[in-house]
Amino acid sequence: MAALRLEWRFPGTAEAMSATPKARATLSLAWLRHDEYAALLAEFGSAEAVVDQPAACLERSGLGAEKSRRIAEPDTADLNAALEWLDAADQALVFAGDPDYPPLLEDLADPPLALYVKGDPAVLSLPALAVVGSRNPTRGGLANARDFAAHLGGRGFAIVSGLAEGIDAAAHAAALDAGAVTLAVMGTGVDRVYPAQHRDLAHRIAASGALVSEYPLGTAPRRQHFPERNRLITGLSLGTLVVEAARQSGSLISARLAAEQGREVFAIPGSIHNALARGCHQLIRQGAKLVETGDDIVNELGSLVAYVARGQPSDSTTESPVDSLPGALTDEQETLLNAMGYDPVSADELLQNPGIKSRLTIGELSSMLLILELEGHIEQLAGGRYARFKDSR
Repeated sequence: MAALRLEWRFPGTAEAMSATPKARATLSLAWLRHDEYAALLAEFGSAEAVVDQPAACLERSGLGAEKSRRIAEPDTADLNAALEWLDAADQALVFAGDPDYPPLLEDLADPPLALYVKGDPAVLSLPALAVVGSRNPTRGGLANARDFAAHLGGRGFAIVSGLAEGIDAAAHAAALDAGAVTLAVMGTGVDRVYPAQHRDLAHRIAASGALVSEYPLGTAPRRQHFPERNRLITGLSLGTLVVEAARQSGSLISARLAAEQGREVFAIPGSIHNALARGCHQLIRQGAKLVETGDDIVNELGSLVAYVARGQPSDSTTESPVDSLPGALTDEQETLLNAMGYDPVSADELLQNPGIKSRLTIGELSSMLLILELEGHIEQLAGGRYARFKDSR
């Protein structure tokens, strides 16, 4: 299992939480890097103090001339458009240091300073699996993408992909149809759906999951954005599943990024006569895990799901968290077990319980059920029902 360490390096948690929408929007529109903002906070103390500085002062602190100008003299139309966008209840600009900033991204060498989110920012921190592959898959590849996304979504994973044609769109749609959470990481502004034919799909994703982008509103699709976007698809996820890919495929870039980030890489094998299986075969030869069923992935990622969901760093050299934390339940897990009783029950039935419905979304409930199953408190039965073990407290 890959070593995964969560390193909370960003120093500005209190400053980020207190920053006004105008300061956040101004800093985001300047295309600041994570490290540049941290240096400015250390120099000036707060986001508001940073945006109040003249360009010359920002330059003397070490920031480049163009970014200094964008902060000191922001484009009025762009700034007003961002502030108007942020007025909507389901739209947010999540800064590093915010409670909703996904902890797995903090582990990246180049985490984004801010994320534009349309949907629910809380889903960014759910245990997630990236599903990627060809834009022109075979019929079998599409079926595999749908089957794996639906199964893994039903087991509590959020499904992350890039809203592209082919495998991406199939994975998103299958997760939605299964009642699971899915996240689309975009290479454009979140207000610019690309490709345009996926507008309806994007609206469905935002309604129950999230559209995510590090790029300011209005950003058009550009070739260089998509490899940058891929690092966030893999960075948000505990593992990356490559469904179909040719030898020269962007999906192989995603797989390489996942491996560099210390995440697991999974690949589905195919026929030796299928050109779109050759990329997957190459990954398997290089050490990716060959998978035939969704449960192959669940079994591999189980300890990481339980550990990361508790907000603790996981390292393959340490004792398995499932073994080392038997019965260590959170208050919400205790509430869920009590609500289950000892008769088989479905997730939909659990959501009808007022004590559960008021505290958990369907995505959060699915993830918690997965964790409880992996820790040996419950089992999944046929028909998507769950049963609590008699000795589970």
